[in-house]
Amino acid sequence: MSNPPLRPTPMTTRSRIVLEVASELVAIRSQPFNQAKVMLRVQGGPDWPLTLFGSSTIEGVTEVVEGRAAMAIINPAEAMAVAIHGGRPFNTPQPIKTIAVIPSVDQFVFAVRPETGLKTFEEIAVKRPPLRMALRGQADHWVHYLLDDVAEVCGFSVADVVAWGGSAKREGLLPYPHQEKFKAFCRGEFDAMFDEAANVWLNAALEAGMVALPLKEETVRKLEARGYRRSYLTRAEYPLLKEDILTLDFSGWPIFVRDDASDELVTQVCAALVARKHLIPWQGEGDLPIERMCVDGPETPQLTPYHPAAERFWRAKGYWK
Repeated sequence: MSNPPLRPTPMTTRSRIVLEVASELVAIRSQPFNQAKVMLRVQGGPDWPLTLFGSSTIEGVTEVVEGRAAMAIINPAEAMAVAIHGGRPFNTPQPIKTIAVIPSVDQFVFAVRPETGLKTFEEIAVKRPPLRMALRGQADHWVHYLLDDVAEVCGFSVADVVAWGGSAKREGLLPYPHQEKFKAFCRGEFDAMFDEAANVWLNAALEAGMVALPLKEETVRKLEARGYRRSYLTRAEYPLLKEDILTLDFSGWPIFVRDDASDELVTQVCAALVARKHLIPWQGEGDLPIERMCVDGPETPQLTPYHPAAERFWRAKGYWK
């Protein structure tokens, strides 16, 4: 059965304009971070009863917890798990619950030039190389907190590397191979590039002779206790690797609310996802696969508790496993 046509109203027209304009603008390369913070305010009045946060950074957690937004999205799923554990930068357990996880498969990459002689990420603490590091420009992106946590577990910090004579240049977006940041890495202007989106740039980095550093089992176990999840960069996907590389996951986009959000609101959000799934783009083909978004898998890590109303809704739909 086809979906019924949407009936335009002033409220839906305003919301669609904001969403569709944002969708177009974030695709323009000149837009900072290729991301927008979309605040949809519905049923206007002094208290603005419904505000939805349409970004993906840790700011969304603060907006939801402090009551300025009813719902937000974050990437990766580990970030929400760390927030609930009370890890950096939150420092106390955050009262949030999952509604669903938008599918996305990703891993973090610790890449260095071969001249560094590094074989594992942990060796940085031992050898103290003055690495010139290329990092993401967006200050509140999760890549920075992940890197800080991994380095801390390994016995050093980004500031330590700078103190040893290195540098940390924070600029730009993902290290797309066609852009200057990645080209500068290949030219030798940087010694290390630490970032997500392995499928975007790792193959090109390996072709240019770069080395992907693995994490040790002991390191990953300590990070798992903080809410992180292990993953692997495999030779099956990246044939130029000498072996499979143990690293951290960067998958999934949890949709979340405060843990005391009303059952009515959460049920309405779930129903809205079902009703509009044919209009929501994602990294795969076809409609947003709602039936997979509450089932654990490589692309939908289920690392955090669900709001009870969301669990009931998905169970009634037959999606909850």
